[in-house]
Amino acid sequence: MTSSHPAATEAGFGPRPGRWIALAVLVLAVLLVAVDATVLGLATPFLSEDLKPSGTQLLWIGDIYSFVIAGLLVSMGSLGDRIGRKKLLLTGAVAFGGISVLNAYASSPEMMIVARALLGVAGATLMPATLALIRNLFHDPRERSLAIGIWGAMASAGAAVGPVVGGFLLEHFWWGSVFLINLPVMALLVLVGIRTLPESKDPAPGPWDLLSVALSLIGVVGVVYAIKEIAAHGAAWDIAVIAVAGVGALHWFVRRQLTLPAPLLDVRLFHHRGFSGAVLADLLTILGLSGLVFFLSQFLQLVQGRSPLEAGLAELPAAVGAVATGLLAGRAARRFSVRVVVAGGLAAIGVPLAVMTGLSQTTGYPLLGAVLLLVGAGAGFSFTVTADVILSSVPKEQAGSASAVSETAYELGAALGIALIGSIVTGVYRDFPTPPGVPPGTSAAAHQSLGGAVDAAAGLPGRGGADLLAAAQGAFVDGLRLASGLGAAVLLATAVAAWFLLKGQKLEEGSIPGD
Repeated sequence: MTSSHPAATEAGFGPRPGRWIALAVLVLAVLLVAVDATVLGLATPFLSEDLKPSGTQLLWIGDIYSFVIAGLLVSMGSLGDRIGRKKLLLTGAVAFGGISVLNAYASSPEMMIVARALLGVAGATLMPATLALIRNLFHDPRERSLAIGIWGAMASAGAAVGPVVGGFLLEHFWWGSVFLINLPVMALLVLVGIRTLPESKDPAPGPWDLLSVALSLIGVVGVVYAIKEIAAHGAAWDIAVIAVAGVGALHWFVRRQLTLPAPLLDVRLFHHRGFSGAVLADLLTILGLSGLVFFLSQFLQLVQGRSPLEAGLAELPAAVGAVATGLLAGRAARRFSVRVVVAGGLAAIGVPLAVMTGLSQTTGYPLLGAVLLLVGAGAGFSFTVTADVILSSVPKEQAGSASAVSETAYELGAALGIALIGSIVTGVYRDFPTPPGVPPGTSAAAHQSLGGAVDAAAGLPGRGGADLLAAAQGAFVDGLRLASGLGAAVLLATAVAAWFLLKGQKLEEGSIPGD
């Protein structure tokens, strides 16, 4: 083995030069993919007015991106292990930029849903490659913890930065600009990445199993879609068929991985209690953060009447909290313990969600800001430490597959946060009573979405418009309160589970003298 190989650094040839510049490039990619998961929250009212999607189409526009990423992450992580993570990252960055243009100029709800799905395919190539490259850039565990802390802070903060970026752009441009911002960032990533990122891959990866790729995608998307539809509309035979097909595909996927000599995902990793606990905490951390940020964006604009930029800035405390605690998470986990930091982080998300059950149309910003700060801080602690646990559980040759597990949990959490909280909010919202004198067509439009109600109310004369808007806003707040209460229960229960699942789990200690 020569000293130019990444493993040589680990064997004692010293840290890789330029690794922090390379990290900055990787963090840029992570930030952008995370921003794109929530940037549409603020653009939703503008997009609704322009494309006029139904309530169901609007939910699909919001969450198909995360669904597709979640379904493909394991496959793309494994592909990066095989063809090279740098090659996959740079190819994905070019595709991400190009497809962003398609999103920006979508002219119908159907075209927008397809464009968001394609953006998810490109996004799936970026996320696991970034974390796997970090595993191969930083071989000292303490340095790697700090690098993952920076990575995790950006991934968590991206969900909260999205509304700020979106708010600024929507103040000055049309809603498509929230996608065009991807172009210069991706161009920078490719130009700098070509020069600074090392190539790395599994030296003996085996073939890429296309059947496993298909089973993973069908299984994840089928199950998540069924959960979303059942939460929104109740059980139905066609949804039950999709759910069974999704579960069946995942079962087949797992069985197939156990028999393949070179599986896409080593499912035996889940036998490890700490690994399983970290994945579960990952998923629910982001579920709480992304769901809250997405729907608070609409609350701040459509209920409290803030401008897009005001609403985006109002959500900034979540990003501040995530960055601050993400950078401290590795040190805190070594000083106290992994389970203290992860369980504490989950509880720090659950408690503010419980506070949100007292939300009203006139709730002041100091309370909302404090809630967002605590949720962001909890996400920074929990998500960063669990990512470190997952990544350090495997040999570095399998870093892409392990990264994909962490990223799948992240994207599933983002998708389920929007889908489940959105389905609860929509389910409560659509049943609000129509005030007397509102025409049936106007009432139907108002019941599709809160953005539709704002438009419908604006076209009614006299008290009718004000009464319709007040009823719609009240129903939206009722739905948000119920969703927050259920989210709090889930997060607090997971905090308890993490306390037991992560018992005895430790982060690796540094190998550099003096650590």
